[in-house]
Amino acid sequence: MTQHRRNLITDVDGLRVGNASDADLRSGVTVLTADTPFTAGVHVMGGAPGTRETDLLAPDRVVTEVDALVLSGGSAFGLEAASGVAEGLRAAGRGFAVGDVRVPIVPAAILFDLQHGDQGWTENPWRALGRAALAGASASFEVGAAGAGTGATTATLRGGLGSASALLPDGSTVGALVAVNALGSATVGEGPHFWAAPFEVGDEFGGLGPAPQVPDPMQAPTKLTRHANTTIGMVATDAALDKAQCTRLAIAAHDGFARALVPSHTAMDGDLIFAAATGTRPAPDIAGQVMLGHAAACVMARAVARAVFSAAPGPEDAPPAWQTRFG
Repeated sequence: MTQHRRNLITDVDGLRVGNASDADLRSGVTVLTADTPFTAGVHVMGGAPGTRETDLLAPDRVVTEVDALVLSGGSAFGLEAASGVAEGLRAAGRGFAVGDVRVPIVPAAILFDLQHGDQGWTENPWRALGRAALAGASASFEVGAAGAGTGATTATLRGGLGSASALLPDGSTVGALVAVNALGSATVGEGPHFWAAPFEVGDEFGGLGPAPQVPDPMQAPTKLTRHANTTIGMVATDAALDKAQCTRLAIAAHDGFARALVPSHTAMDGDLIFAAATGTRPAPDIAGQVMLGHAAACVMARAVARAVFSAAPGPEDAPPAWQTRFG
């Protein structure tokens, strides 16, 4: 398994990602889309999720493909970002056909980042951010304090948006995209080393290797008293998968959260992962499906660490960025 071209989820050919942020809100939106609909699944392991249209991703539901996936800040208000994305897709003639009508299918998930930004708005701003993120979607995009990761934090450091990818031996590609706003921490104790260090490729998040000493994991720092949490993400592949197989891929990718964030999947996180498959490469056999799941967990762990490592310094009242404290 090797790092791919851009080390972004868009190394899966055909996928595009767009970010939009509001500096006053300290929040933003990230959209994954493609020129044609793609298969998707989802799995939730946090105790406090906020979602839109995730039920239709179950394998027994009628709709088999989606037009976009959305990650947003804003807590429940941020679910309106999907409406903005749906409006943009509708204007482009996209959507599930019902007679002469087309309805864009846009599942979404949100994180809580409302404690620091300006909340004086009277009209929901995330709808416009969603439409702007869709309009700016491309193969290259910013990581760090961008999009849905704009106002994200962890227990000890600023969070952010991260991505990573891998090229598998059979020629298929797996990528991850994540907005890290975890109750737990991506780094070990008070030091600069990342929990995800064993999975790092090259020096993509500093090349520090594993921490020389690991404190008692039962004493890991959290932001439990702030209740401003949730890590949301997605994995994608160019292999042909059906909805059930996408769901299994999302389940496997959650291991990446557990490897990179301590603690993860808590009652106060809404941890969720979407999985997407473009189907431009052949369907894998059972051994290939196992490798895809393993790769999804690995790239997700790397994407989490890259999010924290890449985040630029924020306002004075925000947690320090990794680069400020250790860079």
